[in-house]
Amino acid sequence: MARMSADERRESVIRAAMHEFARGGYHGTSTEVIAKRVGVSQPYLFRLFPNKPAIFLAAAERCLRDTREIFAAASEGLDGEEAALAMADAYVRLIAEDPDKLQMQLQVYVTVAAAEAAGDHELGETVRKGWMELWDAVHVPLGGDVQGTTTFMAIGMLINTLAAMGFPPEHRVWEGLYPEARARRLRREV
Repeated sequence: MARMSADERRESVIRAAMHEFARGGYHGTSTEVIAKRVGVSQPYLFRLFPNKPAIFLAAAERCLRDTREIFAAASEGLDGEEAALAMADAYVRLIAEDPDKLQMQLQVYVTVAAAEAAGDHELGETVRKGWMELWDAVHVPLGGDVQGTTTFMAIGMLINTLAAMGFPPEHRVWEGLYPEARARRLRREV
């Protein structure tokens, strides 16, 4: 078996960190468990990343980037309502197929809030920058419509909350957010 390069190992660490932080949060996840998941020693982990906050930040940035890329791919060649529906469907599929993405997002928001409250603004600044890039990834396909972008992002955050609470897509609470959920529920009732 070929040895992994440092870049490949770094990628492995980011994927493992996303999984572990998604499940345990920043404070509930040790670098030891991340290193173990990747199959490296903690000293090697710290050759790839200077400290735990750097690992968390890399995972947070990856989570935001992955979501941005999903939006960009879904909206390619589309605009307006067509783009909004394609991005919404792609996002709902993303968090359904990879629940760690949703859980990591939620952990990022909680960790930023805690860091800000403690006077540490570095993580928040980086995450806010990534979130604004996410905003722009939606804003452009929606034709630069601020209200449309705001509504899309607000509904997305509500979707995050409902999904995190475990509401299945066919539950009536989704009817106004995700048209396919209403159609599935009506088919079930017939």
